Amino acid sequence: MAEDDLTTVSARTVEQAITSRRAIRAFLPDPIDPALVRRLIEVAARAPSGTNMQPWKLRVIGPDTRERLEAALIAALDSPDLPAEEEYRYYPERLREPYLSRRRKVGWDLYGLLGVTKGDIEGMKRQSAANLRFFGAPVALMLTVDRDLEIGSWLDLGMFVQSLLIAAQGNGLQSCPQAIFARFHPVVRRELSIPESEVVVCGIAIGHADPDAPQNALVPEREPVEGFTTWLD
Repeated sequence: MAEDDLTTVSARTVEQAITSRRAIRAFLPDPIDPALVRRLIEVAARAPSGTNMQPWKLRVIGPDTRERLEAALIAALDSPDLPAEEEYRYYPERLREPYLSRRRKVGWDLYGLLGVTKGDIEGMKRQSAANLRFFGAPVALMLTVDRDLEIGSWLDLGMFVQSLLIAAQGNGLQSCPQAIFARFHPVVRRELSIPESEVVVCGIAIGHADPDAPQNALVPEREPVEGFTTWLD
């Protein structure tokens, strides 16, 4: 095969991994080879970072620790002692358009697939519990960043996360980045022995998607290029 043809195939493979990736919210229990998990992390570690600081910190959660963590998180779901504030603010205090409508749409589209209607508190709680259980994925990860670093390092961490998700997709696995763990940061910190000097940013679930789970049919809409791009002469 000619070099140009190989380049085209490689580009299409990368594009396929990017465009086919989406958040999966129900996984099969099939185990994933630890060697593959390590390889995915090695690949993701090639993500760019300012002056090569590589500020991301990753914890791969084993079965014993995960059992304790999930039990503690589910117990905290009903606890009045959970802090009212998240570890960091993901969304603005007042979300404006067009972001408000986009967020509401994807939320209600998901709940619609799950049969959860407006006002169904128990249904919403069940989904939160599934989220805290990493949606049943065989691989559970937790990301943190040092608290004294600035926004540039958060951008770097985001590129690491995206690289990890794409690497998983390219290897036939699916994933879900999970910000919910920042809301439960005291529990996560305690169970994973995370020092106060680190911010609990998000979790990541990796595995094989359950093809029969209705929530996995969700394909969020994307804005056309013209909606967010300005072409300058």
